[in-house]
Amino acid sequence: MIAYIKGKLVEKNPTYLIIESGGLGYMVHISLHTYSQIPDQESVKLFTHFHVREDAQSLYGFSSKTEREIFRLLISVSGVGTATARVMLSSMSPKEIQQAIASDNANLLKTVKGIGVKTAQRIIIDLRDKIIKTYDIEAISTSIDNTAREEALSALDVLGFSRKQTQRIIDNILRDEPAMTIENLIKQALKNL
Repeated sequence: MIAYIKGKLVEKNPTYLIIESGGLGYMVHISLHTYSQIPDQESVKLFTHFHVREDAQSLYGFSSKTEREIFRLLISVSGVGTATARVMLSSMSPKEIQQAIASDNANLLKTVKGIGVKTAQRIIIDLRDKIIKTYDIEAISTSIDNTAREEALSALDVLGFSRKQTQRIIDNILRDEPAMTIENLIKQALKNL
């Protein structure tokens, strides 16, 4: 609805800005990352996300389109609201979040206040492919043999199982036993499906 706001910076705080534009003062919620990027100048421009809930309407501001897109991707994940997404962007840069998701680094995501193991894994499962495609980041897999993983996923696809569900199960198996053969990997996955 509101793509960006440009105007006079009236007040600057670590969690919000007040920007005067067209005779109106807009309270724009920001992350610490955006706070550090905003210069102490009279005129500012922020890319925005207008968020509507039953009980509130809020405007979130970002120093770059990339940060706004990461925010939108994060809030699309079940269990991650605007407050959690803003805390993530305050704790990590957008680039660090992209790298953590692309490399399946749930431990790094768990370091953010309010993010537990399940939420970190859900963020990775839901956003990994989108992050890799959108930002042209190479998938980084430290301990997983991609050939065995892909062949097992293909086999389970042929058997009629959902790709999203099988990816999660196979990745969990390979985390515990990275050197597992394709046959054993498929058998183990079938036991968990």
